[in-house]
Amino acid sequence: MKREEKKLKSRQKIMIAAIQEFGHKSYGEASLNTICDTGNLSKGIIYHYFSDKDELYLACVKECFDELTSFLNRDDYDFADFQKGINNYLSARYQFFQQYPHYSHLFFSTFLQPPAHLIQQIKELRKDFDVQNTRYYETALAHITLRENVTKEEAMEYFFIFQEMFNGYYQSRAYENTDFNSLIKDHEMKLSKLLNMMLYGITKEDSKL
Repeated sequence: MKREEKKLKSRQKIMIAAIQEFGHKSYGEASLNTICDTGNLSKGIIYHYFSDKDELYLACVKECFDELTSFLNRDDYDFADFQKGINNYLSARYQFFQQYPHYSHLFFSTFLQPPAHLIQQIKELRKDFDVQNTRYYETALAHITLRENVTKEEAMEYFFIFQEMFNGYYQSRAYENTDFNSLIKDHEMKLSKLLNMMLYGITKEDSKL
């Protein structure tokens, strides 16, 4: 086996074991010792490719977001019907997480339980995913007639504020010892409905205030 191929195989072996560990536990709970046991690895080989736990964790986060973004880009979501487009997009996301459960936990932990000292690095790694989400929302807005006193820029800003508040709410629940898997399911179930409320409001057209 060529030297480069051997190095690549060793690194992949480390990543498989690390994603399994970070895909089940929070950053703080995850252990390099467990990664070594899972992958039948020595700590020496891990430190040959990664300087520390932080670098290995961030490599796993990068792979997670890269794979998810690539998976979601395979489909062309029709946002002419906003609710249908959002449902199709969230269904594709759900399909990805069902197919790759380790990525599911890793993905949501970066939003809901991120290690404080790595928050900025995580934001950089998820940049392509954030750009993708922004593009989808801009496409959806193009099929919606905004109120006369609302600009596209204001609508986009509103979307970002909603996104931060929504994730912030679930982040607070994540630190209240709520079952994490149940939290993920609740997050995904409510996201579509709340996006609809954000755009169309919570009152019937003919209701009087």
